[in-house]
Formats: sequence, C-alpha cells, structure tokens
Amino acid sequence: MSSPLAIAAVTAVLRDLLNEGLINNNITGSVGSNVDVTTLPPDVIPVDTTNARTQLNIFMHQATPNAGWRNAALPSRDERGSRLTNPPLALDLHYLLTAYGASDLHSEILLGYGMHLLHETPVLGRLAVRTALSGGAVPGSILPPAFQALSAADLADQVEQIKISPMTLSTEEMSKLWSAMQAHYRPTAAYHVSVVLIEAQRATRNALPVLTRGPRDPVSGRERGVEATASLIPPYPLLTEIELPNHQIAARLGDTLTLHGHHLEGSNIVARFEHPRLAAPIDINLGNNVNETRLSVALPNNAPAQLAWPPGAWGVSVLLQRPGETETRSTNASPWLLAPRLDIPASNAVRDAGSGAVTLALVFTPQVRPGQRVTLNAGGREALPINFTSQTGSLSFRFPVLAAGQQWLRLNVDGADSLLVNRAVTPPAFDTTQRMNIPA
Repeated sequence: MSSPLAIAAVTAVLRDLLNEGLINNNITGSVGSNVDVTTLPPDVIPVDTTNARTQLNIFMHQATPNAGWRNAALPSRDERGSRLTNPPLALDLHYLLTAYGASDLHSEILLGYGMHLLHETPVLGRLAVRTALSGGAVPGSILPPAFQALSAADLADQVEQIKISPMTLSTEEMSKLWSAMQAHYRPTAAYHVSVVLIEAQRATRNALPVLTRGPRDPVSGRERGVEATASLIPPYPLLTEIELPNHQIAARLGDTLTLHGHHLEGSNIVARFEHPRLAAPIDINLGNNVNETRLSVALPNNAPAQLAWPPGAWGVSVLLQRPGETETRSTNASPWLLAPRLDIPASNAVRDAGSGAVTLALVFTPQVRPGQRVTLNAGGREALPINFTSQTGSLSFRFPVLAAGQQWLRLNVDGADSLLVNRAVTPPAFDTTQRMNIPA
C-alpha cells in the first residue's frame, strides 16, 4: 500500500511521463521553442501576450473514493477499540490536461502529443514509477525537497497498478470547472486515474489460526465440525438485557444487576466488568448457575470498591463453563451506567457576601478520576469542578448565580447522572434526599 504522499507521487509520475515523451518526440523542433510540463492550478498560469509560454499542464482537480475498494477490510476496530486492520483509503484522481501556446497552433500540437502519450500508457508500470520518483539519473541531492520526499510514497509497491482512462466532460461540466477555477479556458482533455491505495502503518491485532472445528472425538480423532440446530437462538452464551433495580437508568454501588440472556447455566462463572479508564477488568466470581436465561451479580459498596469502581459507562460480560464442556466461554459485553451517589449531609454550600456567588463542596461515591467529564447541576444551573487534578470523592463547584433555598442537585460523570428520580413509585417522583439548602 502507498503512503499519503501517493497523490503527489501520481502527479509527479504523470508529469515525468509527459515530459519524457515530449523530449523523445522532439517537440521543441515542432514548435520552435522550449516546452514546459507543469502541474500548476490553471488560474496561476499567465496567458497574457507578454508572459504567455508554450506549456503542457497536468492538474488534479478532484479526488473521489473508489467504489470497488471502499468497503474492503472493514471493520477496522473491535468492540473494545483495538485496531484489527488498516483499511486502505482508496481514491480515484481526476486530472485536466491543458495545453497553452505562445503562438498559433502550439496548444493544439501539445494537446495532441499529450493525449497520444497518455493513450499509449494506459497503465503506469512499477519500474516506470520507481524511475520517475527516484529522479532517474539525476542525483537526489539536487532535486527539490518536495520531490525528494515522494520516493517514500511506496506507489510502485501497492497491490493494484495505476490505470489512466480518458473521460468525457460535457460543455456544461467543463464550463463549471473553469468558472470555479476562475481561469481562462484553453484546450483541455480530462482523465481518470485509478486507484491510489493509502494505508496506515500501525500495529494490528489478529486472531490465532483455527486449530479444530469443534472438539475431537477421543476414539477416531475426528473433529466434531459445524453443528446445525433447529432454532433461531445461537447455541452459545449471550447477554440480551441488563435489568437495573427499580427501573432506573443507571446502577449504584451496592445494587444488584440481573443479566438476561440464554445458555447462561454452568460453573466457574465470572462476571467481568470493564471501564475505559481501567487498565485491567474487575472480575466477580459467581460460582455456579442453573438458570440458563438469567443470573444476578451484586456490586460491592465498601471502601475498596469506592476507590476501584469509577462512575460512568461500563461493560459487563460473563465467563463460564457450559455443562459437559471443559473450555471457558465468554458472552458479549453489554453496556450499563454506574451512577455516583451524593452524600448531601457531608456536603456544604457557602455564598460570597460580595459577589453573591455560591461555592458548593460536594461529597460523593465512588471516586472520580482525572480526565473524566464531571459537571454539577444545581437549581437548573451547571458548573464544572474547581481544581480537579487527582482521584477524589469530593469536588468544589462555583455558581456565579444560584437562588437561595432548597435546590435539586444532579452530578454527571461521563454521561452517568446521580439518581435524582425515584422510579420505584408510580408515578415517578423526585428523590427528596437529592436536594441541598443554599444559603441566602
């Protein structure tokens, strides 16, 4: 695959192709003057009588995704965000070949030679690409810096070769292009160059090869192979739903999560909890389970747990050994939210006599970690924490304007709100323990 320098490398190879072709065909003798091959935008090329030159210009005016390669090597990451592949950025390049003449018929002569050279070279060979980007016999030290960098484009090594095809643009399309470029029209031919494959050079994670398709028979040594079941339910453990206490949208430490799914019966069951800010998952051993559609796991709520379990978005999966099997199977990871719990009696609010601003020192569990997005909503107004630089279970928030009296508090950590609404009653009601008296 090529590097991001490949777009410029294609333009450089096309310019080299045209330049070498014009030299080999002694175009200078045909027009009676020197001929330049450039890659400039048409609006910067002088066309007035005084500064006009005889030149051939190849200009890339558009890059579009290649339809054939667009969905190759997807997806690029797994459910945990680990890179699986480096999918290529596949591009088709669109060029305008324009001829400029300082005298009569020069532009027509140049355009004819230019179109003939591209017609005779429908595919850019790998050797030609390497030669063009290396500068040929010219020492690399005297080449322009931008051209020296193109040797690292790896254009000649990509899996698919570059193909050149003429395009037909209607009068309206050509008029729009030249109007957009704000340049004077000159004889032009359009070309489609495909495909440029740009790929990142990053480490990826690949699964190990498959050793057997199912357990081997101890007598015959044959693989069990693929099993067909007359059911739409997959024959492996899977989580389909997480039931939180009291129909809440988030759980708190000390709550019990009910995991629903199928094929959840087995032994040596472990509930694995993962958080984006933890380097290693937290495992809770559950022992055995005889219910194939559900199991329950209680979240700890002691001092170590308040340090180890940051609030926010979590994922939970189940590891188990199915009856009659020896290997450990893992379910999918299902998302859920861990809400912070406010300690209103331990918190306090102070109003500044001069400015009227309120500083609210809030105590909560579990502790938050630097880098987490934390906000406090009090009385409908939101504030960010002050001096949040280390893991802590207490933060201060400053509100420039906040009315006196009882105000509802709601702490949000990475999208998980503290539980302000009591959904255990019908209809739901605000939890009166989640408000604080703000001094006048």
